[in-house]
Amino acid sequence: MTEESTSGPQGGGRAFYRRPVIEVARDLLGATLVRRTSDGVVTLRITEVEAYDGANDPGSHAFRGPTRRNETMFGEPGRLYVYRHLGLHHCANVVCGPAGTGAAVLLRAGEVTGGVALARDRRLASGVARTDRDLARGPARLTVALGLDLADDGADVTDPDGAVAVMPAATPATVLAGPRVGVSGNGGRADLFPWRFWLDDEPTVSVYRPAPPPRRLPPVT
Repeated sequence: MTEESTSGPQGGGRAFYRRPVIEVARDLLGATLVRRTSDGVVTLRITEVEAYDGANDPGSHAFRGPTRRNETMFGEPGRLYVYRHLGLHHCANVVCGPAGTGAAVLLRAGEVTGGVALARDRRLASGVARTDRDLARGPARLTVALGLDLADDGADVTDPDGAVAVMPAATPATVLAGPRVGVSGNGGRADLFPWRFWLDDEPTVSVYRPAPPPRRLPPVT
C-alpha cells in the first residue's frame, strides 16, 4: 500500500476525463456525484475508485477490444459505463482517456451526503443496509443507492444538469493506493497494478478482498 497526495483540477468537463486513467482516478476522489430520478435526488462523495486501462491492462473489460458489452468504454470520455456483474448486480464506471482507448474508472464506494432516506429505501428494498456508512460501501451497493442500472449506460457525467453529474473536488486530499479488488491473474498483482485508490481514514471505503485462487480440477482417470 502506498500513500500520495492529489489535488483535483477545477471543473469536470470533457477535458478532465480525456487524461490518463490513473490521473482521472485519483482526481475523482472527493468528487460529488449527483443522481437525479423521478424519485428524487441523491448526492454522493466518491471515496474509493479503481483504474482500468484498456489494452494495457489484463484486468480490464477492454483488454481484448470492443464488444457489445463494453462498447461505451471506447466512446468519448466523460460517459458512464454501466455493466451487470455475474448477472447479479450493476457496476458503474466513468470513461476516460482519448476515445477508442477503452479506459475507465470504476466507482467503488462513496459517502451518501444527500437524499439519504431515498438511498436507504433503495438499499433496504434490495437487501440489508445496517448503517448509513454502508449505503454505498462497495460498487454494487453504490449503484443500488443511486438507482443506477443498464439504462444509464452512456450517460454524460459532464452535464451538470444531467441524470448523473460529477463535480470533481478542488481541495487537496491524501490518497492511499493498493491492488484492485477481486482481480485475478497479472491484473491483480499489487506490484504491477496498484490501481485502487481511496481516501485515507475514510469509513465508507470497502473491504479489500483478493481474487479467489483458481480451482484445481481432479485428475482425469
